[in-house]
Amino acid sequence: MFLKFFGLREQPFGVTPDPRFLYLSAAHREALASLFYGIEAGRGFLSLIAQPGMGKTTLLFHLLEKFRSSARTAFLFQTQCTSREFMRFLLAELGYEGDTQDFVVMHEEFNKRLMQEARAGNRFIVVIDEAQNLDASVLETVRLLSDFETPRAKLLQIILAGQPELADKLASPSLSQLRQRVSLFCGLEPLPSWEIKSYIEHRLKVAGYEGDSPFNDDALSMIAETSQGIPRNVNNLCFNALTLACALRQKAVDAAVMQEVRTDLDITRHTATLAPSASATPATPVPDTPVSLLPKRHSETVLSPEEAKAYMEQVILKLKGWQQPAEPAPHRSRRPHRRREV
Repeated sequence: MFLKFFGLREQPFGVTPDPRFLYLSAAHREALASLFYGIEAGRGFLSLIAQPGMGKTTLLFHLLEKFRSSARTAFLFQTQCTSREFMRFLLAELGYEGDTQDFVVMHEEFNKRLMQEARAGNRFIVVIDEAQNLDASVLETVRLLSDFETPRAKLLQIILAGQPELADKLASPSLSQLRQRVSLFCGLEPLPSWEIKSYIEHRLKVAGYEGDSPFNDDALSMIAETSQGIPRNVNNLCFNALTLACALRQKAVDAAVMQEVRTDLDITRHTATLAPSASATPATPVPDTPVSLLPKRHSETVLSPEEAKAYMEQVILKLKGWQQPAEPAPHRSRRPHRRREV
């Protein structure tokens, strides 16, 4: 592990959505502010949509931290579920331990607990991560949650977070009623190349690193190019680069280290070789095999059973001829003549 080698307290490029490591780029800062004020204003349904690896979950955990003392929160990530399972997950977050399968009973219990939170002066915030995986019927159940309200306020705020496929679902005519209830859509953009250095230095600092950045300018340029500005890709590249630099016992991550890391992470090196296409040039016939014995291309003709049998008989006769020992040519080679194997 490279932590001691680089003087780090903890892993700076981990895979968990730790809010302490959240780097607020311009896009992340705008999305966070929009979600915060949307909840403060009681707007009901909000949405955060971005490509994978952009830091959605980390930002959402950071957002919920801001409401820790004034709201009851539920973070749902089990999106491969039925409507009943979804309601059971939601009730479990509120401390309900019953095992009823009756949908009406679950709705009544949920409403009762929402009222209890409201009387206590608490908001109830539900975050549904990876919401693009929700079935249309479950999304309809989510829509019905907006009915839990008083004449003055919504009893809960719901944030639908997911990948661009979520926007595709919400745009479909069958979910128009849910789409109309979403009052705010937020998005995240890849980090610009000039901001990659600040992102890396921020995470290193949180992890306890002191001194100049171990990544030189050439390495940073290669990280920006390879990662395409996606934070998760930056983390993977930096983790592997620090690991390799530690193994080489060098404190600086330079272009040579980054080139080796890029090669190691190139998935195309491990993909299966594509089979030649039908239009590829046919293989050259085996030497010494009469062309007349080779079958015609399937696109030209199809052999009948009788023709196929006759063809195979000719091939067998030819093979027997190959197995006869050949007379060695005098004075041509010192090595013994080897019989041709078929």
